[in-house]
Amino acid sequence: MGLAPRLLDAVLRAGYTQPTEIQCQAVPPALEGRDLLGTAHTGTGKTAAFTLPMIQRLSEDAVHGRPRGLVITPTRELAQQVGAAIETYAVTSDVECMVVHGGTHVGSEARELGYGCDVLVATPGRLLDHLRRGTADLSEVEVLVLDEADRMLDMGFIDDVKTIVRATPRTRQTLLFSATMPGGVLWLAHEMMEDPVRVAVGLETAAEGIRQVIHPVDWPAKHQLLLHLLEERTSGQVLIFTRRRDTTSYLAEYFDSSGVSVDDLHGGKPQRLRDRSLERFRAGETRVLVATNVAARGLDICGIRHVINFDVPDDPRDYVHRVGRTARGDDTGEALTLMSPNDWHLVRDIETLTGETIEREIVPEYEPTTTPPTPGPGPAAQNGARSDDRPRSALSRGVRRRKGR
Repeated sequence: MGLAPRLLDAVLRAGYTQPTEIQCQAVPPALEGRDLLGTAHTGTGKTAAFTLPMIQRLSEDAVHGRPRGLVITPTRELAQQVGAAIETYAVTSDVECMVVHGGTHVGSEARELGYGCDVLVATPGRLLDHLRRGTADLSEVEVLVLDEADRMLDMGFIDDVKTIVRATPRTRQTLLFSATMPGGVLWLAHEMMEDPVRVAVGLETAAEGIRQVIHPVDWPAKHQLLLHLLEERTSGQVLIFTRRRDTTSYLAEYFDSSGVSVDDLHGGKPQRLRDRSLERFRAGETRVLVATNVAARGLDICGIRHVINFDVPDDPRDYVHRVGRTARGDDTGEALTLMSPNDWHLVRDIETLTGETIEREIVPEYEPTTTPPTPGPGPAAQNGARSDDRPRSALSRGVRRRKGR
């Protein structure tokens, strides 16, 4: 692919021997200095596809001054992961990386920025804060990377991103990577890129190694079925997704009271606690991590055998990202989704997006009182009730009843 020998040596040290399809397609034009618009489903190696060419370019003249490489990510956890990847691949070069994001002391970051770096990895809000304070200078950026651009669009960061991009030189190289390519991302690419090379791998589908199952169940029995699946159906580490922060906290409390080793992760937790939850889960100290969509994008945690959707996501694209946390690379995994009667139209949206019919499996003792609609992709319901259209206290009442027994 044109990578320098010492960079290949770093890749081999990291344990990789074969490039993925997105890397084969993206690395050569990126090394040529071309703008690039890359799309691929999660777990396909997008991070290496943009970090390796950037490190090779910057290592030719690493000066540790103003950043010459800039990576913008939507979440703090993804920023940390990208920073760790750059450090891994730059071990044989002189490229230095710094990560800035919310939840940390801005003054400490400002002092470190004053020492200089070659690559800056940042979340949009915190980087904009440093630009306004005058503690970040992007006037020498040669390579700009927008990672998970569709997620930044969904999270409302698009204006912040545009402001940051205007602070970089127009002569920069721009690499935009995204798991999906909605119209807003295409328009953003049109605004900031010059004749980009387009590469696309496995769009809008789950990885081949994932077995997907829908479990129909009445809403009041959801948390009981979830505990049953954890005890009887799953092995190894399990990542559970919810739609709301309070549901995440309730489930963590419920599992903890049931003797399950668990942590929770959501945007309302202080950064140090978010970091601690991820570190414990990565190290295998906890078996279960209950999380909102903050964990759905880009996080690469080895060993997750099962992903469970306690809440069916509102956006079908989020389903693809969630289930992609298992079966990373060539591994296999299982994705289970709990579907209450009011969730069927959301499942239809997912099946329409992916073009697949997901297997239904009713668990004995948890058979729903309402017969689910016939499986298969179809038009989304226009007026279906959402699965979270119930009193917020419903789940907490279930938790207290369980603990009372």
